[in-house]
Amino acid sequence: MGQSHTAFRFSRVRRALGGLRHRLVVTAGALALTGGLVAVAPPASAAGLTQVTGFGTNPGNLSMYTYVPDGLPAGAPVVLALHGCTQSAQDYFAHSGWPRVADAYRFALVFPQTSGANNANSCFNWFEPGDSARGRGEALSLRQMVDKALSLYGGDSRRVHITGLSAGGAMTANMLAAYPDVFAGGAIASGLPARCASSVSAAYTCMYSPPDKSPAQWGDLVRSAAPAGTAAWPRVSIWQGTADTTVVPANAGELRDQWTNVWGLGQVPSRTESLGGGTTRSVYEDAAGRPAVEVYSLSGMGHGLAVDPGSGTEQCGSSGTYYLDTVCSSLRIARFWGLDGGAGTGALPAPTGLAVTGTTDSAVSLTWRAVDGAASYLVLRDGARVGTTTSASYTDTGLATGTTYRYSVAAVDTAGAAGGVSPVVSATTTGFTPTCHTASNYDHTVAGRAYQSGGTAYAKGSGQAMGLWNTFTRSTLRQTAPGYFVVDGSGCPA
Repeated sequence: MGQSHTAFRFSRVRRALGGLRHRLVVTAGALALTGGLVAVAPPASAAGLTQVTGFGTNPGNLSMYTYVPDGLPAGAPVVLALHGCTQSAQDYFAHSGWPRVADAYRFALVFPQTSGANNANSCFNWFEPGDSARGRGEALSLRQMVDKALSLYGGDSRRVHITGLSAGGAMTANMLAAYPDVFAGGAIASGLPARCASSVSAAYTCMYSPPDKSPAQWGDLVRSAAPAGTAAWPRVSIWQGTADTTVVPANAGELRDQWTNVWGLGQVPSRTESLGGGTTRSVYEDAAGRPAVEVYSLSGMGHGLAVDPGSGTEQCGSSGTYYLDTVCSSLRIARFWGLDGGAGTGALPAPTGLAVTGTTDSAVSLTWRAVDGAASYLVLRDGARVGTTTSASYTDTGLATGTTYRYSVAAVDTAGAAGGVSPVVSATTTGFTPTCHTASNYDHTVAGRAYQSGGTAYAKGSGQAMGLWNTFTRSTLRQTAPGYFVVDGSGCPA
């Protein structure tokens, strides 16, 4: 999908012709929109990517490329990264930032690639049941790539994840629904809810005006796609720009409704975080206090993948067509999945007695009971690694005032493997810094700054009316106390 082209102008129709599969244009009108077929992207061939063949029956006619950091140990995670329309495995490898994150956190990457032989715009066919259901077409080819990667690189089958942009994001949602027994987590960038469409015309509807289903209805679509009796679900990260006109921002809300319902959670976030530059993260925690679903709303960002070019520790990726300079999404997604070391796969037991011993405006101090055999301890904040220590105590610094954080710890053995993760404890820093937020009324509700009733948005806390609840009406809210917002018509001057 992309702003300069529509993802689904061509759908795949199978027929035999000289032993090759070909695809027909769905309608002559759709062809006229594009002015002709889009050229097929060249195969990935740059240094670092390796093509893998013989990964199964490959009923979806896909290509498999991999990137494996030097010296990757056995038992490492595996991540599938699906490109968007008109892109290729090489394009996603070069721009997304995933190779740098794989080098840092030590996991194998698989870059599946489709082509113009499957879809004239080289989109994954997420909207065709024959390609997106369990055991069929492209979905089965992707599943076979997982098995091949685990076999080739000795990966950990408990830590397989999938992500994708646009049509790749929509296919990711379908794969999470169809294969919850395969994927521990997923990330959907500028994508759509699982099983939103089963035809080209329905795909257009989902992109521009997604169905307003209830959370239970969206959740039922996932449950009906999964194997009967499924009880464990992937953790899902959702990324959406507020200025996306190709996949409208309402899709992020429907995705949130879908996956929080699957997890048995409500649609009010456990907490929200402002990351600066208009980027907001909303977190929905499971019963153990771990993030199960997260939604990133990126103010002013159009259709694409969030990257942050540079050499800083929080940066990754390079800007380009549909790779937009905002924040490093790949790094944050990997941390959300626990690929930074917080997965708890070692033999040591989880530390007990984790407690908060003190807070200031910018720091939280923690202690816990020592674990026999531990060489060090991994400290996690909001599910992401923030530090290590050799003692059974730690002080986390540089925090925001008046903000609640969730902490857990894991013992690390002499081989560097992190064991079980402790139960979560919460700590709130002292003080409060007023903040100002300008966004659409829809995004305010997604971020937890407002709520809607009868089609009107209201500021959380003060209850002040903000106008129509949609993506076009914008408001400025000033947070004057924790959980309390007021409408500021002056735009929050200094």
